[in-house]
Amino acid sequence: QVQFVESGGGLVQPGGSLRLSCAASGSIFNIFVMGWYRQAPGQQRELVARIYNGGSRNYADSVKGRFTISRDNTKNTVYLQMNSLKPEDTAVYYCNSDPSRHVWGQGTVVTVSS
Repeated sequence: QVQFVESGGGLVQPGGSLRLSCAASGSIFNIFVMGWYRQAPGQQRELVARIYNGGSRNYADSVKGRFTISRDNTKNTVYLQMNSLKPEDTAVYYCNSDPSRHVWGQGTVVTVSS
């Protein structure tokens, strides 16, 4: 089992940007697919972006063109660059494998509001 620590969230105005980081307690080299998930108040957790070890990426339609996922296996870290943020992006953001097989971290809170 690998543990994840998410960071980089905060309060940002609509149209702003944030970069989230996910630091793993162990190697992510053998985790074929890593993902960023989010859970908005009163809603189920959803996958918003995934990245394969080879570098291929997929995004949820709601974030396509605005979010970019990346991974650095040498640092055991996954990133999520979020641009053109909207109020509906407000949520707690988590990382995990895809499908999720590890214990969930605490997440990092992103609030988009003017």
